[in-house]
Amino acid sequence: MEEPQKNDATTVGPEDDPLKSTGPQISVSEFSCHCCYDILVNPTTLNCGHSFCRHCLALWWVSSKKTECPECREKWEGFPKVNILLRLLLTLTEEEFSRAPYTIENSSHRRAILMELERVKALGVKPPQNLWEYKAVNPGRSLFLLYALKSSPRLGLLYLYLFDYTDTFLPFIHTICPLQEDSSGEDIVTKLLDLREPTWKQWREFLVKYSFLPYQLIAEFAWDWLEVHYWTSRFLIVNAMLLSVLELFSFWRIWSRSELKTLPQRMWSHFWKVSTQGLFVAMFWPLIPQFVCNCLFYWALYFNPIINIDLVVKEVRRLETQVL
Repeated sequence: MEEPQKNDATTVGPEDDPLKSTGPQISVSEFSCHCCYDILVNPTTLNCGHSFCRHCLALWWVSSKKTECPECREKWEGFPKVNILLRLLLTLTEEEFSRAPYTIENSSHRRAILMELERVKALGVKPPQNLWEYKAVNPGRSLFLLYALKSSPRLGLLYLYLFDYTDTFLPFIHTICPLQEDSSGEDIVTKLLDLREPTWKQWREFLVKYSFLPYQLIAEFAWDWLEVHYWTSRFLIVNAMLLSVLELFSFWRIWSRSELKTLPQRMWSHFWKVSTQGLFVAMFWPLIPQFVCNCLFYWALYFNPIINIDLVVKEVRRLETQVL
């Protein structure tokens, strides 16, 4: 009679064994800052338990002048310190992330965390996530690319291919010439991480647009950023459309005047002019005040579309007079 009770007391199923129980699940959001939504750098945890990048928290305090959590608005006390445990957690390897107590089972999520950490180590700061962060990290290159893509988009894209292939050109071509969705079950994180070499179909689509409608490539890329840069993307799209129209008018003028034979010479002169201007700016870049660079940047970004509207109107009137 006592035997069954003894067996009941001593028999423990594998599901009841605390040593074999699954550890707490930790998602990618646990490693993300709730201000910049990127991987935590110098993670600082407030009294409420929310963690932020120390730099993001400092920017929040400077802008709001309030000692409260940016997420739940609970006030903090004292001076927030770097969370040493969370900082050590961000130094773990993929194998350690897969074991208890972290148990991040999704391998693509583990790779996302490790890839962001490697980029932080390589850059010394978090990689830029939008136009303004890119401008702050690369002021000279952002100004150069803005004018290069405006005055000579083909040379600008060639520059990206030759000198900034992995960080800029690959995301660019995968955005404007995406692969067709398949039913392989691959999750979105893996697709964003694995920026593979473009396929022949992607290269073919890119080269056709690159040759005949280069400004459309910029418009399509800006369209993809509408949610992040609502008005700036619209300015870029309108400017790209206007520049496409102006380029068509230029080709029409050459065709109507039977000057197609001079096209190679014109292209070479344009290439030489743009290259000389770029070299000149690169030489004197350290001497140019930052205020002047900012003025040139915002002028090209927001005021050029207005100038191009006037140029398109003049070209249309000129065409009307020629027809009449």
